[in-house]
Amino acid sequence: MKRDADTFLSTRGVGADMDYRHVEGGREYVGRLEHGGDWRGQIEAFAEEEGIDAAFFFGLGAVQDATVLYYDQDDQEYYPEEFDEPLEVTTALGNISHLDDGLFAHTHATFSRADGTMLGGHLDSGTVFAGEVYVRELDTHLEREHDEVTDLDLWPL
Repeated sequence: MKRDADTFLSTRGVGADMDYRHVEGGREYVGRLEHGGDWRGQIEAFAEEEGIDAAFFFGLGAVQDATVLYYDQDDQEYYPEEFDEPLEVTTALGNISHLDDGLFAHTHATFSRADGTMLGGHLDSGTVFAGEVYVRELDTHLEREHDEVTDLDLWPL
């Protein structure tokens, strides 16, 4: 059955409590992030330049430092952790959508230290040492809206 790409569908009552929208993939890109730039900021600037309204991306590389946010579900507050050290980006993944009249690259990342220990979370910023990304545009417009239950800006249902 063909589904309209701009229609949210619901599976409630069918064994899964998830609302979803069927989308198709559009343009695909590979890119190298600029040394010394901000990891997330470069993805947002790229999406703005290319006119991308929604996308999924993943990447890898290294940062010279990073600020990672942890969302405390009880406090409904983000708490930053700053790491002023070189880190390998073992995985960075996220999505691009609209938030507050701009594009937002919602990015989660895992990092490794020289001793092999790992850390991760919501990437707020990171100074790129080296970075490679893959971006796949989605054929829809996604605008984040405030969700009262979580106090987060989420995709609308």
